[in-house]
Amino acid sequence: MPPYVPPTEQLVVEVYARDLARSQAFYCALGFEVQSAEDDFVVLAWENHRFFLEPRPDLPAPIDQPQANVRIMVPDVDRYWLIAQQLGARVIKPIENRYYSLRDFTIADPDGFGLRFGSRLIDA
Repeated sequence: MPPYVPPTEQLVVEVYARDLARSQAFYCALGFEVQSAEDDFVVLAWENHRFFLEPRPDLPAPIDQPQANVRIMVPDVDRYWLIAQQLGARVIKPIENRYYSLRDFTIADPDGFGLRFGSRLIDA
């Protein structure tokens, strides 16, 4: 039986943003691409995977630790670590080689949603 929808549309993350323009700029600086942008909704993409931003100006201030994060696999995680540093992103977990065979880090977006960037560790 064929899939109901394409795999890249099966599970889509939607994030609420207190300031839609600020969040869109943040995600674009990290490498997300804008597919469409309206005053009340932004559709971003990462390698054909959709990522939605919806404005919620009434959101409370971010908490210390995100309640969730999304993992984004990249070929050079150190490059994204530098971008995150340049953006002044709040670091949740600094970059490090992990026991689960990834080199990764976790940051929070402007509203506290977690983004974990990772690259596979290659055995020497």
